[in-house]
Amino acid sequence: MPSYKIAEAARLLGVSDDTVRRWVDQGVLPTTDASPVEIPGDALAERAVEVARAASDPTDVLSSARNRFVGLVTRVQVDGIMAQIDIQSGPHRVVSLLSAEAVADLGLEVGSLAVAVVKATNVIVETPKESR
Repeated sequence: MPSYKIAEAARLLGVSDDTVRRWVDQGVLPTTDASPVEIPGDALAERAVEVARAASDPTDVLSSARNRFVGLVTRVQVDGIMAQIDIQSGPHRVVSLLSAEAVADLGLEVGSLAVAVVKATNVIVETPKESR
């Protein structure tokens, strides 16, 4: 089973190294017997799901889309009738192109809470070469 050093685990979860160390000290995250300390991959995956749930979705809708990224608007660029919006959701940056009218109607501005909803028919999964 793969395992991850504290800094790697922190980067993957979008938190600080100190937060991961606190979770280890509190028993929230188990460790392997490795030195330096490593977090088992399955435990890290479970924690990632818990952390993702922590950001509550401010919408009250039912949807078939399962990929919902709750985050903060970090950039709004309006150019004529089109606009680009950047949303930071934990470690994920989601970029959306939409009409300038939609930006105005939604009241989107830097610092706004927003949900990026992704509905796709194709998803590509990649792994680092050294994990094989």
